[in-house]
Amino acid sequence: MKVTDILTPALLERLRSRAAGYDRDNSFFTEDLADLRSAGYLALFSPKESGGAGFTIGQVVQCQRLLATAAPATALAVNMHLVWCGVAHLLALRGDASLAFVLDDAAKGELYAFGVSEPGNAAVLFDSFTSARPQGDGSYAFTGTKIFTSLSPAWTRLGIFGRDDSDPADPRLVFGFAPRGTAGITIRDDWNTMGMRASQSCTTVLDNAVLTADQLVRTTPVGPHSDAFVFGIFSLFETLLSAVYTGVGDRAVELAVQAAQRRTTRGGGSAAHDPHTRWKVADAAIRMDGIHPQLEAIARDLEDGTDHGSLWFPRLSSLKYRATETARSVVETAVRVSGGASYSKGSELERLYRDVLAGMFHPSSEDSVHASVANAWLGPVPDEAPARSGGAAQGS
Repeated sequence: MKVTDILTPALLERLRSRAAGYDRDNSFFTEDLADLRSAGYLALFSPKESGGAGFTIGQVVQCQRLLATAAPATALAVNMHLVWCGVAHLLALRGDASLAFVLDDAAKGELYAFGVSEPGNAAVLFDSFTSARPQGDGSYAFTGTKIFTSLSPAWTRLGIFGRDDSDPADPRLVFGFAPRGTAGITIRDDWNTMGMRASQSCTTVLDNAVLTADQLVRTTPVGPHSDAFVFGIFSLFETLLSAVYTGVGDRAVELAVQAAQRRTTRGGGSAAHDPHTRWKVADAAIRMDGIHPQLEAIARDLEDGTDHGSLWFPRLSSLKYRATETARSVVETAVRVSGGASYSKGSELERLYRDVLAGMFHPSSEDSVHASVANAWLGPVPDEAPARSGGAAQGS
């Protein structure tokens, strides 16, 4: 099976035709989700014997790039489901079948979402402000606030985590999946953002939400560590997220080409023959060409189990940073090529300009990326060294 067997031209056109309406109405992509589910998109990582596509990480990257050219917010939201499936796939490749049920669920139509991000939690996966209190029977009660919970109107399984401080000498982070309808989970209707509006990434409040022992999947230490489960989350999140924003950049180049071919110069000639316009379009295409091989190489290395050791985290965060920043700059170039028409509310480039800005808010942050890469090349700053610029954030 090929990528285009699932994301057919007809399907992509339907998705593209709805994107502006979802954005205008700040509404969830209900029809898109139904189409994608029917096409088997939720089961891209699920094995063929389970009814899935059996795709590799590289093939799913291709899918997400292509989907984002048509409907960025839809792609971003579905990305969160695919990350959990990708973690299950990556662990299975390493001989760990503990999340095999996720791939089976996806093939049956279940929709997984991310309840991980928390306001002010710069440590992301290495600590949590959410409390996870053991109940004495193997279950845990979770209390805290999760933000940017994409797929809020439709998820059927929510991945959450919290901190268990019952042993002060050995605090632990507890991960699990909550079925929709779990008591103590409230979804706020508070998503009204500049861009990526159809994702409906609402705030989720946990108030003594109890997960039973069989709904828990992992415990990890607090602080940086090399647990394969957390590495899987980080690596699939950064890689598939980069694919989405790369797709946005790809579409911006297409729109820049269309604008250049459509517009005329003062003398009546085609703007596509104007040297300044040609330079801008070429420069945008060159920048996007630089992202594609890096994205493909990271996906291939994850699939093949390449050992980059301590450089894995800097490489992954660098990919995310470069992909999102490049896409943002390319969309801006496309706006310049298109001219004033792109400044009108409702134009595709106007929407992409707002959508692509969301890239700067996903982990890893700009500061975290640079700190992580600096540590990789220069080593960590000794604790006793004086802070010369207000200190530096820890790299993830």
